[in-house]
Amino acid sequence: MTDILGRARALALDPAVLDLPDGDPSKIRVVVAMSGGVDSTVTAALLKEAGYDVVGITLQLYDHGEAIARKGACCAGDDIHDARQAAERLGFPHYVLDYEGRFSEAVMEDFADSYLAGQTPIPCVRCNQTVKFADLLRTAKDLGAAALATGHYVRRVTTSAGAQLYRAVDASKDQSYFLFATTAEQLDFLRFPLGGLQKDEVRALAAELGLAAADKPDSQDICFVPDGNYAAVVERLRPGAVRPGDIVHVDGRVLGQHKGVIHYTVGQRRGLGVALGEPLYVVRLDAASAQVFVGPREALQIASMSVREVNWLGDGDQSALDGKPVAVKVRSTRPPMAGHFARDEAGALQVILDDGDEGVAPGQACVFYEPTGDHSRVLGGGWITKTQKRQEMQTE
Repeated sequence: MTDILGRARALALDPAVLDLPDGDPSKIRVVVAMSGGVDSTVTAALLKEAGYDVVGITLQLYDHGEAIARKGACCAGDDIHDARQAAERLGFPHYVLDYEGRFSEAVMEDFADSYLAGQTPIPCVRCNQTVKFADLLRTAKDLGAAALATGHYVRRVTTSAGAQLYRAVDASKDQSYFLFATTAEQLDFLRFPLGGLQKDEVRALAAELGLAAADKPDSQDICFVPDGNYAAVVERLRPGAVRPGDIVHVDGRVLGQHKGVIHYTVGQRRGLGVALGEPLYVVRLDAASAQVFVGPREALQIASMSVREVNWLGDGDQSALDGKPVAVKVRSTRPPMAGHFARDEAGALQVILDDGDEGVAPGQACVFYEPTGDHSRVLGGGWITKTQKRQEMQTE
């Protein structure tokens, strides 16, 4: 175990990974984003152990009084307490910043509007994109830090062309899907010491360091969505905005009624409230007409998707991507799929999948990876605005 822990330490504190200025570490300030979980706590502990001037910051993102006892949720009240205790024990300053208003505006409001529009939002990406890697990053710079370190499982590799983003060594914990919107400028300032480690190595380090977070469970929920009840959150944020409507088969038959499109997601099979004696899936949501379209599984198949708000981290300019191969992920837990870039009829960037996929919905993220080898380098990504079936593309 000693050899394993020594190797883990060496990987996390590798000068090439930290990429910090040379000199006395005690004069080099590193701000650590501390969620209260094991990953960010180990990150802070290792940097402190290495002699850096560590400052821990925890963000209060919502009314933590409502979530003080919730386990498995990120940024809950207990987590703020745990982060504060860890910093006190390790001997570095810790601050709690009230970002509740900013989080509500940039993440929660966007979440509600997206669901009402019949989309499938990913609020954790928006949080990283706005609150954590924009607002918090500026705060770290204001504090005179040389870098902002986090406990994310993703790798940052320094090259002559600048910092590049790569998937984590531990594929089961890789968080690159949620960090696709990280800009090149932000990546220059960010550090991810745990990207080369396995999760069990991180927990072993936490135990050796005597950290209370060693056995703390990983975050599972969206922090502001208790029990996974998305619809209840949307109704609270947008009272009176939910409209009932028809459940329509893709062949045009009206099969029943629903209480609002926010209760459905593309690919959903259970809880539809209608039956035909054969499996039915939610195929499409039309928020404008308040219609939920259902059909057989084959109706979920798509061949391409158009993306907006593209963040490009690859080589060259994204304007020259047409026809180039790429590997993409539309779900964080699935391996990259082969495809190539194109442009849709409106000129927006489009990804055409070699083998198609199913259950892809507007609002999801489409994350780009290198098309060859192990697909480890992250090339960027964007938000899916629409999808097309193969037959629709052939008739254009």
